[in-house]
Amino acid sequence: MKLKTAKSAGFCFGVQKAIDAVYHEIEYGQRPIYTFGPIIHNEEVVSELERRGVTVLKTVEEIEQKECGTIIIRSHGVSRKIRERMEQSRLRVVDATCPFVLRIHKYVREYSSQGYYVVIIGDAAHPEVQGIYGWSDPQRTTILSEQEEAEKFTVPKEGRVCIVSQTTFNYNKFQDLVEIISEKGYDRIVLNTICSATEQRQKEAEALSGQVDAMIVIGGKSSSNSRKLFEICSKKCKNTYFIQTKDDLENSTFQRFGYVGITAGASTPNNIIEEVQKYVRNEL
Repeated sequence: MKLKTAKSAGFCFGVQKAIDAVYHEIEYGQRPIYTFGPIIHNEEVVSELERRGVTVLKTVEEIEQKECGTIIIRSHGVSRKIRERMEQSRLRVVDATCPFVLRIHKYVREYSSQGYYVVIIGDAAHPEVQGIYGWSDPQRTTILSEQEEAEKFTVPKEGRVCIVSQTTFNYNKFQDLVEIISEKGYDRIVLNTICSATEQRQKEAEALSGQVDAMIVIGGKSSSNSRKLFEICSKKCKNTYFIQTKDDLENSTFQRFGYVGITAGASTPNNIIEEVQKYVRNEL
């Protein structure tokens, strides 16, 4: 059996930066240590950090109740209001937001203040998108992710539109939605804020899944970028499996194939990828 792993599989720059920040605080920081929501969307990583004493807080109210310690902003970032309330709490704030997400915060804040209507292309339920939305004028900001939503989108003809994207959004889908909005004739600025690592990862996954007999996508169940990789691969390869660890592969219908491809989401640590590779090589 032939096995090939995508070059870009695994931690991206922003995720690695966030993980490094947490481990630095574990070693040198002011305890107790908290993260606002899971630091990244990978349950295995979050469980490991919990074993090392890192507690996940889910609401600002929980933060405000703490008497001391450190709160780490996760890689997805937070809204302006949440950031301000964190800084007013008794906890020391460490910002582990991905730099590429921070750049989007800057874009929407600036263009919103200049009177632009901001369109965020992404999943409205995703914490990154919720954070981006919180740096813009809510009265002049729309989140959309589907063709029907883009077709229904409208602003006054004299209005100006600034379009940004969730960093992990599907690149081809982003282009399609931008085209629909562009056809409406608005004065617009389009900022492709999809992370270059995400774009490269998606292109590699699409190419590899078109060559193999079976494709394995490794990622957290709540990982947006991993789900998008699964969607992309599924269109090219009918035998596509979405797993979190090798245990999921052992319990699946996966069988021996002549040529197997592997890719992994940006929140998947290398040790999990290596375990899957070893299982496929040695057990199958």
